[in-house]
Amino acid sequence: MTAEPTPQPAPPAPPPRLAEAEEFRRRPLARRLLAPLLTLAGAGAAFAYVGAVDPNEPGHYPVCPLLRFTGLYCPGCGGLRSAHAVAHGDLVTALGANALAVAGYAVCAVLMAVWLVRAVRGTPTRLAVPPAWGGALGALTALFAVVRNLPFGSALAP
Repeated sequence: MTAEPTPQPAPPAPPPRLAEAEEFRRRPLARRLLAPLLTLAGAGAAFAYVGAVDPNEPGHYPVCPLLRFTGLYCPGCGGLRSAHAVAHGDLVTALGANALAVAGYAVCAVLMAVWLVRAVRGTPTRLAVPPAWGGALGALTALFAVVRNLPFGSALAP
């Protein structure tokens, strides 16, 4: 009687994220850079447009509906003026128009730089924001909107 060999189990497949990372690393550099560079081009084009078309002059952009109908500043009021000032290198004016927007521009610039560096290195980028951070950002935005409409927070008003 001959014993039949027992079949050997197949080697385990790599975890999905590891396999995805390896596939990303194998892509040509130009393909890895396509998404971040197109995103950067879009953001650059938006800033160039706002830098060229002055939001301080009436008629170029619509008025904030909340400001028009209630007289209250929303968290975004002054955002275009701050983007215009950033495009012209005037950080003090940008912070005076909308400090929260300027902080957002800075965070986006850092995230963009990280995305580009990781794409060059062949490391996929995942942006997973914990729910608590989303809630904290919402609370900060609401607090900013309330404070800028109160007398003691007038320095935050555009």
